[in-house]
Amino acid sequence: MTAWNPEDLARIADSEELIVATTGADGGLREPVPVWVVRDGDELYVRSYKGAGGAWFRAATARPEGRVSAGGIEMEVSFDEAAGDGALNDRIDDAYRSKYRRYGADYIDPMIADQARATTLRLIPQ
Repeated sequence: MTAWNPEDLARIADSEELIVATTGADGGLREPVPVWVVRDGDELYVRSYKGAGGAWFRAATARPEGRVSAGGIEMEVSFDEAAGDGALNDRIDDAYRSKYRRYGADYIDPMIADQARATTLRLIPQ
């Protein structure tokens, strides 16, 4: 069962981008960055376009908490690594293809490549 409010879930999932501000080592928020967000059931997921080398991803896994905003919603979240579930990642690949298809293969292919799949994070509202 998800902790997402259904309206918040829908508004964020329908947004083009999610703004992610991860928490730094000092406890403050780092510079926010835009990322693509997709929905699978009642959960929201993000990936790093640059794979594990993405600065925001490294910060999110070092200290798995931060703030996100999209669709007029702003909230604190934690990041849960979800890369190990192959069936889930297949559904997330499909969600990226469907939601962002207008951007074409130059953008979609990196988001569904193995290096990005390995960075799949579930957003958990706090």
